[in-house]
Amino acid sequence: MNLTELSQLYNFSGKTIVITGGTGVLGSEMACALVGYGANVVVLDRNPDFPEALKQPIEAGPGKYLVVYGDVLKRETLETAVTHINAAFGDVDVLINAAGGNHPQATTNADTPFFNLPDEALRFVFDLNMVGTILPSQVFGQRMAQRGAGVILNISSMTAFTPLTRIPAYSAAKAGVSNFTQWLAVHMAQEYSPYIRVNAIAPGFFLTKQNRFLLLDKESGELTQRGQQIIDHTPMGRFGAPEDLLGAVLWLISPAAAFVTGVVLPIDGGFSAFSGV
Repeated sequence: MNLTELSQLYNFSGKTIVITGGTGVLGSEMACALVGYGANVVVLDRNPDFPEALKQPIEAGPGKYLVVYGDVLKRETLETAVTHINAAFGDVDVLINAAGGNHPQATTNADTPFFNLPDEALRFVFDLNMVGTILPSQVFGQRMAQRGAGVILNISSMTAFTPLTRIPAYSAAKAGVSNFTQWLAVHMAQEYSPYIRVNAIAPGFFLTKQNRFLLLDKESGELTQRGQQIIDHTPMGRFGAPEDLLGAVLWLISPAAAFVTGVVLPIDGGFSAFSGV
């Protein structure tokens, strides 16, 4: 393979890519990058507001983007979204399941021991992360199965490998996402087409709206005790930035990863490699 052929592996011109949770911190960064690589990107979210800081670069193209309402826990909204997407861009080539997150009430603390975590919060976390990955994979994956080609990329977490303290539901739900990724990769390849690939990335510690003030003091901006513990156990000595995910995302959804399926790739600054000693 020559250099020209190699560079074409990352040409997404004409490809339609759906990103659930696409207005979130990580999903919006992916959307912006993929539009820059020529893709037609559909930002699928309950929140229609794309981050202001990224509006100028995403509108610069050369690809196009469309924000479509969709609730990853309501199949009918996803089916309706398919109709809008097909009318605008045609068949979906890539699905990135970026919707997910934790719930404050599903987190243990001095006032709320594990035994008192409310049912509603636990179900919210499991539904959002697990069902919110499975339902879009069914709706968009079925179309991929009919065509015999496509890529699904899930978002797991480093807490799926070794559960973190205080967040039992989120850790377990993300472990489920990793397991489902492997299951779906085998199912799609064996039952439908070896040209349908399913993988996941497992981000380490990234500053997002949900965890910022668990890791940084709201008043001083200094590291909290938990934030300091994380940095002390991350060999690269920093939190991840959203753009740190992009190289792995571009690779896993591109033809450059044509023989890669069923993997969960850590992006964690070395956190998972460090024993603490």
